[in-house]
Amino acid sequence: MSKPLGPYTPVVRAGYFIIVSGQVGAKDGALVDGGVAGQTAQALANLVDRLAEMGAGLTDVVKTTCFLIDMDSFATFNAAYIEGLGDHRPARSTVAVRELPVGAQVEIEAMAYKPA
Repeated sequence: MSKPLGPYTPVVRAGYFIIVSGQVGAKDGALVDGGVAGQTAQALANLVDRLAEMGAGLTDVVKTTCFLIDMDSFATFNAAYIEGLGDHRPARSTVAVRELPVGAQVEIEAMAYKPA
């Protein structure tokens, strides 16, 4: 697991719930190429890794909160999000923010339900 950017835990279990802190499209400490699409794919890959640490997968995700720095990229983000999640459709909120850590264009946090 990569080191968090700040004083927080990347993933925690609370009873049957697994909460994953916001994941950006970075790998090996650097943002990936490919703009919003590439960063969304990598953020989802990072989310998969965090879930796996707790014995869960994407199909256990019940809610995501997604952050974009530019809502004009919403369609591009949606396409990459759908590709990454397949047929699974958790509840979701997507909000625009002024900026994200390390200059990211996308951040995704998630809550999963997985009885221990």
